[in-house]
Amino acid sequence: MASTNDLKNGMVLKLDGGQLWSVVEFQHVKPGKGPAFVRTKLKNVLSGKVVDKTFNAGVKVDTATIDRRDMQFSYMDGEYFVFMDMETYDQLHVDKKAVGDAANFLIEGFTASVARHEGEVLYVELPAAVELTIQHTDPGVQGDRSTGGTKPATLETGHEIQVPLFVTTGEKVKVDTRTSDYLGRVSS
Repeated sequence: MASTNDLKNGMVLKLDGGQLWSVVEFQHVKPGKGPAFVRTKLKNVLSGKVVDKTFNAGVKVDTATIDRRDMQFSYMDGEYFVFMDMETYDQLHVDKKAVGDAANFLIEGFTASVARHEGEVLYVELPAAVELTIQHTDPGVQGDRSTGGTKPATLETGHEIQVPLFVTTGEKVKVDTRTSDYLGRVSS
């Protein structure tokens, strides 16, 4: 339990019957007339939905403990992604739903942040950018500008992104894990 006066960005609250909400931003407001209150922007940990919520100042709110650990992706086991805790070497099976879009960028050996609450995996978070190899892309034809100077390319994970015409098969590129945008070539 904590008071609304103790809120901090990143704190996770249990509201609305046990749903987990992360504090994105908060502001303490003391109007000239009436009691003080706290205006917050909350993000649902599971769905990503963002809502604005106002609390009276000093009201008790239920907090949740989220255990975030860096784990290394080991392999796929049917429908599950297997991660290894780098400290204890324990293996954790995570279903596709919890991995979400991070699955598009996971290859063996990558380190990801795995967030758990009461033993249940909530989500898997990758760094903002990763370096992957282009598995296949067609040669870029100079003068072909119908696509704005980009062409589709398949990464080593099987995920398809748009790259500039000069990128070739076998090159290592940096990719934004949040938007799937090409960020640049990686020099060897």
